[in-house]
Amino acid sequence: MAVKIRLKRMGAKKAPFYRLVVADSRSPRDGRFIEEIGTYNPLTTPEQVHINEEKALQWLQNGAQPSDTVRHLFSKQGIMKKHHELKYQK
Repeated sequence: MAVKIRLKRMGAKKAPFYRLVVADSRSPRDGRFIEEIGTYNPLTTPEQVHINEEKALQWLQNGAQPSDTVRHLFSKQGIMKKHHELKYQK
């Protein structure tokens, strides 16, 4: 089972709001998910990003693959750097 960390679209038409969810790669974009780990609101200035860092790192260490957008959000928050430090720690 391939697990992905991706965005689930919420909100009204022309007013997007996203939840960061961990889901099976075969499930639909806004369908079934395993766990919610954060939110992302692109309409505010600056963009509001709230991520549960512990859960995100745990899922990354267990092999979950982030989508391109989620990878960018994680990089901005410093989560990808922490993941690489934990992964390649000697």
